[in-house]
Amino acid sequence: MPDQQATPDVAVLVGLQAAGKSTFYRQRLADRYELVSKDLFPRGARNKQRRQMALVAEALAAGRPVAVDNTNPSPEEWGPLVAEARAYGATATAYWFPPDAAGSLRRNAARQGRERVPDAGFYATLGRLRRPSRADGFDAVLEVRMDGRGGFTVRPARGEPLPPPGGIPPRGPGTRRPTHRTRRTEEGPT
Repeated sequence: MPDQQATPDVAVLVGLQAAGKSTFYRQRLADRYELVSKDLFPRGARNKQRRQMALVAEALAAGRPVAVDNTNPSPEEWGPLVAEARAYGATATAYWFPPDAAGSLRRNAARQGRERVPDAGFYATLGRLRRPSRADGFDAVLEVRMDGRGGFTVRPARGEPLPPPGGIPPRGPGTRRPTHRTRRTEEGPT
């Protein structure tokens, strides 16, 4: 269970399918944030949005930070998450995964079963994808890119101010070096 923070945060991961969002969560946020993802609900589950929001509210009510790992391509998806953060006095941080359509399609094609997203769904998300900004209500917008070594680089998104202290996630538990790179996991980028 992630530790409670003085002010909880809602981390909203924004990017295409197979952009590396789930791997980023496991490498950089899992030790501090609870995970909420519609992908974890049963395939036929009803009211996924309502269920997601209830889980986010539950974590925030308990003072725990929460990460929402979905595509969250537009204000229609991230707006309610920012509003929920505000309702609980929490901060909201967008983790923006700039689109690499060819790379995401390649990684998606290598997926098996339920993890593979139909190409039509991928292109529908690509058509709606928009870069978040502080004007959308986020306290910080961080750009996340794969570093080519199985990890990620994280920096303030272009044109955005520096995040508050502690806003860029460390490498993980036990980190000694002040760096923002991580190593490949056995599962690889997702």
